[in-house]
Amino acid sequence: MDPLEKIFGKTAQMTVLKNLIEHQNESTYLSGIAEETGLSHSSVSRVITPLIESGVVIEKPLGKQIRTFQLNMESDATRLIIDFYNRINQMLE
Repeated sequence: MDPLEKIFGKTAQMTVLKNLIEHQNESTYLSGIAEETGLSHSSVSRVITPLIESGVVIEKPLGKQIRTFQLNMESDATRLIIDFYNRINQMLE
């Protein structure tokens, strides 16, 4: 079991956040996140919205209907989340 799941349980939002952390230097699409996490497209869309609103994730339009997503590495909150993720993985592995 993943260290974050041991502490917080398995939620769609945690699964999406973990996926973005593991690909922190890459932009991705909703369908890419859905495919990699096993979540439905609608679930990813629902849980990524609060991450965007909090400034942890940046949404960039690519054309009229395509959106890409990436962690906002300029956000203090994002950096703290990544630091926590890395530390908790080291401690609980």
